[in-house]
Amino acid sequence: MSAQLQSLELWRHALVASVRGDAPDLSARQMALMLSVYLGEGPHTVRGLAQALRISKPAVSRALDRLGELGYVRRQRDDLDRRNVLVQRTSSGATFLKEFSALIGVAKDYVATLPARTIEFVVEPANPAATYENGSQEWAIEAAE
Repeated sequence: MSAQLQSLELWRHALVASVRGDAPDLSARQMALMLSVYLGEGPHTVRGLAQALRISKPAVSRALDRLGELGYVRRQRDDLDRRNVLVQRTSSGATFLKEFSALIGVAKDYVATLPARTIEFVVEPANPAATYENGSQEWAIEAAE
């Protein structure tokens, strides 16, 4: 199985397991923020996260609102610079990511057992004249021989 297909299959398997579980579903933006806060070196600010992810500060704030409601992050004013709001980790957020990490581990083990195969994604381009690198209007991932 190609590396691209393995990556997609691993991501799919982990996400399916996640949505079947009891934990709340996070958007891609919320998950990117979670991973940035928990895996990146802090302190984290809304401004810094927006710059790192190349998204707007309001988009970061909306995502942090939801993550805060879930108890996965906490915002607190910076005592040294009251203009800054620091984004902090919580034990609930750490637990969520540990559990999600376990789902990825299970998915990795599952994907390792899959036979080689070919998968094609049929895509209708926004521009009908557009073609992909292989000259077609389909994106294909072929398994390694």
